[in-house]
Amino acid sequence: MKEYDVIAIGTGSAMYVLEGLMQRNPNIKIAVIDKDEPGGICLTRGCIPSKILLYPAEVVRTIQRAEVFGIEVDLKTVNFAKVMKRMRTIIDKDIESIRQGLSSSPNIDYYHATAEFTGPYTLKVQDETIRSNTILLSTGSQTTIPPIDGLKEAGYLTSDTILYETKLPRSIAIVGGGYIAAEYGHFLSAMGSKVTIIGRNPQFLPQEEPEVSALAKEELGKRMTILTNYEVMQAGRAPGGKKKLVAVDRETGQTTPITADEVMIATGRGPGTSILHPDRAGIKTDGHGWIVVDDYLQTTSPNVWAFGDANGRYLFKHKANYDAEIVYSNAVLGKKIPFDYHAVPHAVFTDPEIASVGLREKEALERFGPDRILIGFERYEDTAKGEAMAVKNFFVKVVLERDSLRILGAHLIGPEASVLIQEIINLMYTPEQSARPLMTAMHIHPALSEVVQRAFGSLMTPEQYHHQLSHMM
Repeated sequence: MKEYDVIAIGTGSAMYVLEGLMQRNPNIKIAVIDKDEPGGICLTRGCIPSKILLYPAEVVRTIQRAEVFGIEVDLKTVNFAKVMKRMRTIIDKDIESIRQGLSSSPNIDYYHATAEFTGPYTLKVQDETIRSNTILLSTGSQTTIPPIDGLKEAGYLTSDTILYETKLPRSIAIVGGGYIAAEYGHFLSAMGSKVTIIGRNPQFLPQEEPEVSALAKEELGKRMTILTNYEVMQAGRAPGGKKKLVAVDRETGQTTPITADEVMIATGRGPGTSILHPDRAGIKTDGHGWIVVDDYLQTTSPNVWAFGDANGRYLFKHKANYDAEIVYSNAVLGKKIPFDYHAVPHAVFTDPEIASVGLREKEALERFGPDRILIGFERYEDTAKGEAMAVKNFFVKVVLERDSLRILGAHLIGPEASVLIQEIINLMYTPEQSARPLMTAMHIHPALSEVVQRAFGSLMTPEQYHHQLSHMM
């Protein structure tokens, strides 16, 4: 049996903790295990490759809008194979760099293999049994596949496997109505594919504010078909090498056949802990299979830590990096810090772009009541920069506590939403979480950031907000 100072399962955000450990102790001995390519989900099949693909889609949409500004441009062709090759070249280079670093480090034994617990603090990997009193579980997540009759036989893509495609499907049906479906729908439609998105939730992008989701569906719906409140019940082969789905309207029960060259499943991600057998080590999982942690990200087995996707809380890379800092403080420095997820932001990189942080209006009303809530709202087009960009209907919505002006949440849809929201996020990490610095700070004119400042300068009650919204949207 091999003894290690630390065992890390996963090569994503766990690397942050390991780098700090090696700086503190040059003689430390670490086992790093990953059954997948090194780099974690974000690099190998998540946010980084998808955003490399989404930027060309953004360029395509920009070119297509050029006529609005009096610029005549012909978009001759989109070389899908070249777009995909560029992405793979960048990603494969980074993966290989990480692999070389892990393989050449004198502190690390790198196992490109599956691991499973055989008992407390003990794992079997390849033909070896290894042990450590400190274990980091950064095991990520995996695609979830709904139980659709005939799906396996028909064949399908996922957000993992599509990254290896070199031929653009002329048409594609995407099952799912969340972030992954929206982003890949945007990408594939910009590349030239006929896209149909089928979501089972009544609301497209159900995690967003209803008015954000409605506008996103309207705008994206100009370039693709978006079906909501439909459940795909059956899949199969169709004539001409195509694939066929049968979807049922969950309200009326009416069935709708959908035929496309390809099917993509984008119904979310779930835990990948089953092969690890954490129960053998006294590590509890919840009813969905996510690893249970306390307020310090420690599992039910002392000195075994689970972070990032592994604990099932906010499946974003920036949240995993935050978790790694918490684990480093608690497990390495001995400074007990609980995690704080009051302001975990996210963005949806579609056209239009969407960004959100904190509470939605409904959540704030349930927690504080209507008399303690203020809503701020501003449209891009009502700023000088927004008018120059010829954008319509996009907006910033903010939710504040009435008396303190504490920022409770923010929701943006429009150009550069993921950048504009950062000004708000930063204030939500100050002790007071107050909007006052943003409201009184000088903002560059005419810059797009004025739309954020003006949203905070037009505060109203929820009732007033919805009255105004009914006359604007």
